[in-house]
Amino acid sequence: MKNDPLLERAANFAKKRDFENAFKILQDEEDRYYGSFKYYQLSGIISLHSGNYVEAHEYLQLARRIKPKDKITTLGFAIHYLKKMNTVQAVDCYLDVLEKDPKNKIAKYALNIIRKHSSPETLSDWIAMPDNLSKLFPPIPVTIINKKLLINITLGISLLTVLAFGIYYISKEIKNRSTIQSSRQTTEFVLSQYERDNPIETGTGNLYRYILTYDQAINIYERALSLFTSYRDEAAKINLNHILESNASSGLKNRARLLIDNMETPGFHNFRRDDNVSFTQVSDEPFLYKDVHVIWHGMAFNVDITNEKTSFDFVIGYDTRRIYEGIVSVEFDGPVAINMERPLEVLGRIKVSPPSLNFWLEGISVHQSGRLEN
Repeated sequence: MKNDPLLERAANFAKKRDFENAFKILQDEEDRYYGSFKYYQLSGIISLHSGNYVEAHEYLQLARRIKPKDKITTLGFAIHYLKKMNTVQAVDCYLDVLEKDPKNKIAKYALNIIRKHSSPETLSDWIAMPDNLSKLFPPIPVTIINKKLLINITLGISLLTVLAFGIYYISKEIKNRSTIQSSRQTTEFVLSQYERDNPIETGTGNLYRYILTYDQAINIYERALSLFTSYRDEAAKINLNHILESNASSGLKNRARLLIDNMETPGFHNFRRDDNVSFTQVSDEPFLYKDVHVIWHGMAFNVDITNEKTSFDFVIGYDTRRIYEGIVSVEFDGPVAINMERPLEVLGRIKVSPPSLNFWLEGISVHQSGRLEN
């Protein structure tokens, strides 16, 4: 919370469990803070800790309208659903928090409680126990430093530190971007004259999935290189797989592998959805899409979670409960929170099991929210 003397005073009173003075400060200045996210959020959290759940819900609802994705507000809002025994919406809130902060202890603890007390009766009994529900409250923000001089000194040091770090970070970021950009345009990816003159193998007697002509081999590689320099890695990889599974020369295939080695693993935030391929496309020619990243929607069944991995059967397209495209196995390293009652989208890497045409997804990331149902 940024320095606001009035809000800090209210937070400090609440931290000492002097809720009367905390609310007096907040209520006297309510008109002044009309439309303030921090005021609504702080009032809601203090109301939670004081046991006034109705008022907490009202304030947190106002805060959520301003910043619907704020994790602290979402943690507080989840308490309303738990009190109403609406575990589906509560789980949705906690999954949203973990999506932004995978190490959030409150969200993890809450999901364990909901899983352990799966029936309404046992969950109601747990909530009714003194101090149990308060373990799920987001903490009240509080300022430790109270002396004005010390605050000014600290702020001065902080500003200098931020300024120095900002200059360092910006220069480093410019250097990194310049390095990445130059690495994608380096001459090591450009075909030599010999490779252009000899782009395919001839007379080897080997069996290939695809047979290319001289011009086709060169054109496919050039298309892949153009896509790569435009940061369209997944589209480029499909073209490069075409080369790797063909009668292209060893030199051309080595260039293709070099390009693939310099590609980046995408996230939900930067994945090119216009280059996404469908389950049907992969089913028709799995080797063409080997190690290509995709985002698919569906439902998870037969979920198995251990400390080492999480695996499940992913029914593609069934997130609408109307369309069924197919089933693919998904495997993540380590435990991943999965709600089988909710649709989800998986960002994964297509893996092919030779010599068969079977394929599965190596999980990279998962997004699961009640909003996907819409």
